[in-house]
Amino acid sequence: MTTRRPPAIDDESLVAALRLAAGKDPVPAHVLSASRAAFGLRVPGASTAIPVSTPAPAGVRSAEGARLLRFSAAGLVVELEIVPVDGLVDLAGQVSPLPEAGTTVEVRTPHLTASRELSATGQFAVTGLPPGWFSVVCRRPGHGPVVTSWTRIRP
Repeated sequence: MTTRRPPAIDDESLVAALRLAAGKDPVPAHVLSASRAAFGLRVPGASTAIPVSTPAPAGVRSAEGARLLRFSAAGLVVELEIVPVDGLVDLAGQVSPLPEAGTTVEVRTPHLTASRELSATGQFAVTGLPPGWFSVVCRRPGHGPVVTSWTRIRP
């Protein structure tokens, strides 16, 4: 009966394996850059608005066209309509209950932020957004910010 032995490992391979196991290999530059960018997108002290199911409007037969989303947190509801237009995305929204004067929203992507002051009816719009990830931050005077969870939009 013969006993099988694992192949011999040279010293360089052993040291490389130990470095990997110990986490001593340097983190790639693109990973560090992406993690710093993600950290910069946080909103300290914000309440996170989570998605709430929205019933499809009567008579809707397909998922093409506008997409409706609703988020809720801290007594605030953010409703969004996402419309694809020529490879880009238009976003219209409404915040309820009716916000105080001076309430603003920021529609954020990893690469840009568009700020809007809400209308008297709590509405806002941002056009020409690139497809990809977005989040909305609502800032009300005298209240902490409310931020929607990150959601992916496609044209």
